[in-house]
Amino acid sequence: MSYSTQQIRNVALAGHPGAGKTTLFEALLHAGGAIQTAGTIERGSTVSDFDPMEKQRGHSIDAAIGSTDHAGIHLNLIDTPGYPDFRGPTLSALAAVETVAVVVDADTGISYGTQRMLEHAKARGLCRVIVVNKIDHPGAKLGALLDNLRETFGPEVLPLNLPAEGGKSVVNCFWQSTGTSNLGPVADWHQKIIDQVVEINETVMDHYLDVGEDGLSGQELHDAFEQCLREGHLVPVCFVSARSGAGVRELLDIAEKLFPHPGEANPPPFVKGSGEDAQPIIANPDPNAHVIADVFKIVNDPFVGKLGIFRVYQGTVKKDTQLFVDDGKKPFKVAHLFKLKGKDHVEVAQAIPGDIAAVAKIDELHFDAVLHDSHDEDHIHLAPLAFPKPMFGLALDVTRKGQEQKLAIALHRLAEEDPCFHVEHELETNETVIRGLSDLHLRVNLERLKDRYGVEVDARPPRIAYRETIGAKAEGHHRHKKQTGGAGQFGEVFLRIEPLPRGGGFEFVDEVKGGTIPGQFLPAVEKGVRQVLSGGAVAGYPMQDVRVIVYDGKHHPVDSKEVAFVAAGKKAFLDAIGKARPQVLEPIAELEVTAPEQHMGDISGGLSSKRARISGTDSVRGGEIVVKAQVPLSELEGYAAELKSVTAGRGRYALDFSHYEPVPAQVQQKLVESYKPHHEED
Repeated sequence: MSYSTQQIRNVALAGHPGAGKTTLFEALLHAGGAIQTAGTIERGSTVSDFDPMEKQRGHSIDAAIGSTDHAGIHLNLIDTPGYPDFRGPTLSALAAVETVAVVVDADTGISYGTQRMLEHAKARGLCRVIVVNKIDHPGAKLGALLDNLRETFGPEVLPLNLPAEGGKSVVNCFWQSTGTSNLGPVADWHQKIIDQVVEINETVMDHYLDVGEDGLSGQELHDAFEQCLREGHLVPVCFVSARSGAGVRELLDIAEKLFPHPGEANPPPFVKGSGEDAQPIIANPDPNAHVIADVFKIVNDPFVGKLGIFRVYQGTVKKDTQLFVDDGKKPFKVAHLFKLKGKDHVEVAQAIPGDIAAVAKIDELHFDAVLHDSHDEDHIHLAPLAFPKPMFGLALDVTRKGQEQKLAIALHRLAEEDPCFHVEHELETNETVIRGLSDLHLRVNLERLKDRYGVEVDARPPRIAYRETIGAKAEGHHRHKKQTGGAGQFGEVFLRIEPLPRGGGFEFVDEVKGGTIPGQFLPAVEKGVRQVLSGGAVAGYPMQDVRVIVYDGKHHPVDSKEVAFVAAGKKAFLDAIGKARPQVLEPIAELEVTAPEQHMGDISGGLSSKRARISGTDSVRGGEIVVKAQVPLSELEGYAAELKSVTAGRGRYALDFSHYEPVPAQVQQKLVESYKPHHEED
């Protein structure tokens, strides 16, 4: 059907692994008539889990997109992975939707993934809906679950419908006030949600108090409801069974009548410019305005090439449209425009504001690129999403000589698809290192490397990214003087160094007076200092969090040259470092381990042996605990296998970078001793 922006609903299905997001995705497409039969994970026939690895593993690895038309609306759905190992594609989807539907398993209830996705959606200003799935399971305690949801996430959590007939059906409690349900009389919940909705708007509240609910128009209730969603004053709960279909059509009806269209939700956080000069701008969902669209997903398809999937915020993208990428000077032509249904690409004539579409074979496209059709929209970008920092690393070597270039191209393409998968070349060790969110995350990408691109590698732990710094102020001095028969070399440097706060980086300060070091030679002094910064002074690791103040020196009118002041600056800096209590810093990770609570003792004991500082434990539904700790990254090699062993495969963990801090003295001594044979004094 043809549709307007007001008829579009964009919804991401998110939540904990195993909650039933993919099954619900199938059920909604089927109920809307987009597919004839709902696929199943067991048969490997779902629209969204079409990748062979997803079929083999039985869970989503990447986000998938589909759409359906229902009762006058066009619903764009994004099915996202539940495992924290694949948070990159999940969080990327938040840039394309107005509503996040967090799916909760009626059997296991609130899980870590439930809390995390609700927090991410709230931080992004998105409308939040909780969908309780599997309501027809015999052991599901739906009343207790609803109470727990309200206790955990606040009184703004209220049901829009209620399970009935033992989970075989649902009954609406927003639009109707009579009837019974498995959770008691409909009237009780109806009154609670109406009170919650009308109090958001003073005009509606006053009218409600004057004339009662029957005197309110449907538009008044809709507008107040939409305001509640936008401001987080209401987090509605919908009950479904994706397997049986109970509540699925009702969920589509709720999306039609109550979910916001692209013009109703909080405006996307676009800014123009960068840094302190960046100014917020409003993307107006006007189909006749200049185009503004954001690329939120890249797919390197073996048949159609690079596919850039984007959300249109303003203007209309049509076939043959000329679009610029970011601040590029040369536009590309939209030769083909696609809507996606899992792995299938359906060609369309246009994409209007609020819609999700894709273009193929445009090499300049990248994640978070802004597409526009006028230079008036140069320097515009979306506020960045808060992605976790990839902490797990593997160093790679090709198993067959001659495949180095092929490996580089393949890794680049994999990194384009996942903002949490990084590829680095470590100059210190000449290693190609991939970094991700977990061992599983990296192993999946290594499988893709082999299956998609035919590149096999040997993987091993990389060198830990230690850093060096100083612990005190000190002064340094060096006179560089060489006489070789002809013109000589002369440069003398006096400098002071001071530690900066952790994360302070590097500062170079010129306090030279009287021209004792001519201005043209100060860049050479800084170059010498930076050579030490990149190569380290005591253990061969890059140095950070230090201020260098050059305050005096000497020069020779004939023999002073740039090379002399590079050497003098480097040696003076090394001289000062030796007096400034040099320290080796190690990366500390924020670790969260989720496992059955009976393994708490084994987990805590294991972490204590790794110099971990346990900051707390939380109990979650389903008999699980979440242990939070700060752990040196160097201690976590092999932890995936260790955790699997002590929890019989039921434990999992996630890592985020926290900070750098000094290593223990005995560790620093070992690192320094191992570096000495390779130290060159220059």
